[in-house]
Amino acid sequence: LAQERLAEYSQEQLDTIVRAVADAFVKEAVSLAEEAVQETGFGNIRDKTAKNRFAAEKVLSAVKDMKAVGLLSKDPEKKLWEIGVPMGVIAAIVPSTNPTSTVCYKAIIALKAGCCIVFSPHPKAHSCTRRAAELIAKAAEAAGAPKGAVSCLSYPMLSGCQELMSAPEVSLILATGGPGMVKAAYSSGKPALGVGAGNTPAIIDESADVKVAVNSILHSKTFDNGMICASEQSTIVLDSIYDAVKAEFAKRGAYFLEGEELDKVRKTIIINGALNAKIVGQKAHTIAKLAGVDVPETAKVLIGEVESVDISEEFAHEKLSPVLAMYRAKDIDDAFDKAEHLIADGGYGHTSSIYLNAVTRKDLID
Repeated sequence: LAQERLAEYSQEQLDTIVRAVADAFVKEAVSLAEEAVQETGFGNIRDKTAKNRFAAEKVLSAVKDMKAVGLLSKDPEKKLWEIGVPMGVIAAIVPSTNPTSTVCYKAIIALKAGCCIVFSPHPKAHSCTRRAAELIAKAAEAAGAPKGAVSCLSYPMLSGCQELMSAPEVSLILATGGPGMVKAAYSSGKPALGVGAGNTPAIIDESADVKVAVNSILHSKTFDNGMICASEQSTIVLDSIYDAVKAEFAKRGAYFLEGEELDKVRKTIIINGALNAKIVGQKAHTIAKLAGVDVPETAKVLIGEVESVDISEEFAHEKLSPVLAMYRAKDIDDAFDKAEHLIADGGYGHTSSIYLNAVTRKDLID
């Protein structure tokens, strides 16, 4: 019933609801971040607050002028009209790593298009996810949305999530989570958009500004203790600048593991073939302590210099923490080969990056 009513709303009505949702979420950005960190033990309050604000303010800014429903365009010559129609109820799978910001941005894009949305929280983050969903539902209804336009499963169970995805009322699945959950979404028989695990390699070419590259990687790798799936998991450095890059990392607070330290952390990353949940979203010092390695409390990132890009190498996995693999490449072709292998380890279709001088390395861009 809520979807039938919402589908009749004009774009102006939907935009009013979306703005109210974003405004309400921003006001609770800090408290939701605090609750997420307290409940999951992942990340930190400062960066989760930033993610909450981004999900409300920046996403709203990106879509506010878009037209999603009604007459979108007219082409008299081709006699073609484009008309936007709500797709229907959306099932939204929410991860424990970003349990509140994910709720906000999915709600905004769903409501913008006149679609009701039902959230399925992760068991490890069900309380903060439900509060975020309830906050949004209240704001949406106060702005004119029908009751039930935004809702959340009461019990975070796998069976409930699976039932939601297969429910005949659901028209689309937005799945953010581990590879198993994303695969389940794609296998549900429903249209699905999924974002799962990544294994992002970052190449540093010999033409790159070393300080900029290192600073950028460290900032990305430490944001919310490295839990963004698009954050760097490995850096591949050209041989000619390898020593300079290593020195810059060390200068900026990265800790290079040596000898037994490397093996101890290696055995802590993967347990029984899977990522050790105890290291996810933790500080570098905490992870080192868990591995029995003594590092300064100020250490920003733990770096393991390794050679193998095979999945049998623990450092070649996605680590969701401030732990970074560092590879030496003899030339750019070797770097590309290593990067491609690492992406394949984590699953094609995700993220990779390269730092270079676009002027002097125009050959690579072309």
